[in-house]
Amino acid sequence: MRLKLRGMKWGSVRRRAVAILLLVFGLLLAADLSTASIPDDNPIPSIFEPHSTPADSIFHLSRFVLAITGMIFLVVFVLLVYVLVKYRARTTDSPHEPPQVYGSTQIELAWTVIPILIVVVLFLATTRVIRAIQDAPEPANVVEVTAIGHQFWWEFRYPALGVVTANELHIPVSDPANPTPTYLKLLSADTDHSFWVPQLAGKTDLIPGRVNTMWMDPHRTGVFLGQCAQYCGTQHAKMLLEVFVDSREDFQAWVNAQKQPAKQEEDVGAGRHVFETTACVNCHAVAGTLATGRFGPDLTHMMSRRTIASGAAENTPENLGMWIQDPEMIKPGSLMPAMKLSDSDQDALVRYLETLR
Repeated sequence: MRLKLRGMKWGSVRRRAVAILLLVFGLLLAADLSTASIPDDNPIPSIFEPHSTPADSIFHLSRFVLAITGMIFLVVFVLLVYVLVKYRARTTDSPHEPPQVYGSTQIELAWTVIPILIVVVLFLATTRVIRAIQDAPEPANVVEVTAIGHQFWWEFRYPALGVVTANELHIPVSDPANPTPTYLKLLSADTDHSFWVPQLAGKTDLIPGRVNTMWMDPHRTGVFLGQCAQYCGTQHAKMLLEVFVDSREDFQAWVNAQKQPAKQEEDVGAGRHVFETTACVNCHAVAGTLATGRFGPDLTHMMSRRTIASGAAENTPENLGMWIQDPEMIKPGSLMPAMKLSDSDQDALVRYLETLR
């Protein structure tokens, strides 16, 4: 079968070939960068740097899928370049359309059977990995965490430990010789969310009225970034989370500190009075006070966290004051109301919150 690219000059064909080559170069460069080693002090979320058994299984599956799809791309690309070069329009060609050939049993079988085989192989490989992760036996010494997705922040509850925190998940490192994985029960308080920490596990959705589960067993300490991977509203992009993988000693020290009630310092009594006599107590909880709200993050130890507003700003007195006065300045679309306190009341409230460590 002979095809002719009518009306197409050789210069146009060459420009298109160059464009395709540049595209391939860009894809190869992106693949090289994505597989490059990520330094420990720059916790970029990447599936290509796994530090947990589920993430490692997904990483190897991803490499397998990329290898197959890369081979498909290479074959198609080579055939495309071959056709562009061999059957380009020439000045000596006849102006008439070449004879068309229809029907080829061999070709039709090839482009039907081969794709089916590829899909079956990918399906079986993916199913095997999913089953291995979901059906993994649960050891006796696991850490159980209930993760609740809110618009637009994360709530973490440790039922067996009596700890409640927000946005920053602390879990112990898991020694392969004596594993202590973390099992998460995933709930949603409002709409669909998705819990995703690429270096530790795959994505799992949080759906209203449904309980989903996942687990992770990090092999080294450090900070790992995560993200809500399901569009859940205006501030979906700023629904960040941080997973702090601590040594067992540091994790136990963190638990002991989190179980302590809020400090009652006398020199911030005015700020505590502002907190307890405003709408703050309707949404937030502070252990040892009148505040028992569940709509917003637990503030008992809020100053032990690095960020506020689920990673939207650093946890500093200046940002905290701005957040209280007008949350829209930091996180437009958030559900926290602007308090509009007087300057003296706001300063007193910020000083009180700074003691919640």
